[in-house]
Amino acid sequence: MSHSPASGSSLSAARRSRELAETVGGPVVDVLVVGLGATGAGAALDAAARGLSVVAVDAHDLAFGTSRWSSKLIHGGLRYLASGQLDVAHESAVERGVLMERTAPHLVRAQPFVLPLTPLVSRGQAALAWAGFRAGDTLRLTARTARATLPAPRRLSAVETRHLAPALRTDGLRGGLLSWDGRLVDDARLVTALARTAAVRDARILTRVRALELTGSGARVRDELTGEEGEIRARAVINASGVWAGGLVDGIRIRPSRGTHLILRAEHLGPLPAGLHIPIPGETNRFVLVLPQGDGRVYVGLTDEPVEGDIPDVPEAPESDIGFLLDVLGSVLDVQVRREDVVGAFAGLRPLLDTTPEAGSAAAARTSDISRRHAVLTSPEGVVTVVGGKLTTYRRMAEDAVDAAVAARRLTAGPSPTASLPLVGAASPRALAALRAPRHLIRRYGTEAPAVHALGDHDPRLGEPVVPGHPVTAAELLWAVRHEGALDESDLLDRRTRIGVVPSDRAAALDAVRELLGEALAHRG
Repeated sequence: MSHSPASGSSLSAARRSRELAETVGGPVVDVLVVGLGATGAGAALDAAARGLSVVAVDAHDLAFGTSRWSSKLIHGGLRYLASGQLDVAHESAVERGVLMERTAPHLVRAQPFVLPLTPLVSRGQAALAWAGFRAGDTLRLTARTARATLPAPRRLSAVETRHLAPALRTDGLRGGLLSWDGRLVDDARLVTALARTAAVRDARILTRVRALELTGSGARVRDELTGEEGEIRARAVINASGVWAGGLVDGIRIRPSRGTHLILRAEHLGPLPAGLHIPIPGETNRFVLVLPQGDGRVYVGLTDEPVEGDIPDVPEAPESDIGFLLDVLGSVLDVQVRREDVVGAFAGLRPLLDTTPEAGSAAAARTSDISRRHAVLTSPEGVVTVVGGKLTTYRRMAEDAVDAAVAARRLTAGPSPTASLPLVGAASPRALAALRAPRHLIRRYGTEAPAVHALGDHDPRLGEPVVPGHPVTAAELLWAVRHEGALDESDLLDRRTRIGVVPSDRAAALDAVRELLGEALAHRG
């Protein structure tokens, strides 16, 4: 049985050059998508799967913006249930089930979480949290997600709690609450899979192509590698540029919310068979998450702070956020975590739609109170903009955006098929378990894992880890250049893999990455 890339799914520098030449100044396409995060890549796939001709561009790379800075969680919508947003909660639960059982079971698996019942958690708070987890399980049921996919929540004794989270302080620990949610191995890998699945259906996926100006009939663009400018003509245009959406279409006001995560070495906290929900003191429905990554790192997040001013390409994690997360972490752990133990940090900006009367009004004070509902807005010129929402519901956002574009421009297309369309690498858990490849590769590449692993058979150097103690191999980097559209060292270190989120690991890997990239490009056919 062959596990080589699906026909037409390989993205490369050569394919980009060829398709860019065919597109700029070329024939009119049905749909132009601007932005290649999860929603934009999802929209490109949705439109292409309906039989429309599609071009999708991004000024940088796949998953360059918010889509690589998430908690890597595929949420069932519990937080939205608690705030009365029943429709958003149900939509989240449905989309979680779609990803876990149909479209990306290789990338999304069940993640256990423990909420420790420490002296800081009152019995009333514990009862409220337990009711929430039970309600979340009801959401799973209404979304028709199998119990085998997401186990039931249950109460834990103090001994069981310590077994699942040995780093917890024992003083006053009276037990815990165990719950389950969806967990992505890597958010940027989901975007890469979406883009490649769209490419199978002949969508042109063009990174390093900046949209300078949008109209209802196309865009003026610039190739960021050469500086050349030109026009892409399209019958419909979808603006999926996230926090930058307001810069391309008048009248769109975005209120970014910053979510910051810390990165710790796993050995500092010891074994963590489960993640942690740590209640934030003084808050009824907000938690800090401790998320073991399985690659020697643990993420600790997440903040929800409004951001004012210009939108940076890469947000910085401020010291105030880092201090806040360390304080909450210190409230429950036996192990002391100091500032110098933080080996990396990252921040992402959620593109929330500002619907307040005035940006400076009291009503706009907290971004955590802004609805996570997504919005699809069509400008007087006919440009469709999709904003808001969250990673979990990217597919529904994409579907709604394409529906709006089809309606606005009277395109001939059927309903979206993406709820049952497997992404590149997807297979049933049984089929994935039968693959002959290392488990860490199967979790990242699914059915393509044997082909990635086989690269090391031809050249033993490719089977070696790029950084000691981190599982990513040189074969994965070569695969990313040949099949996943990686063009430079940042694409490899910061998006196709997660090496770059720890600065010291990035520095340690840089020479090897540059050498491999040079060899790969020299042998490019």
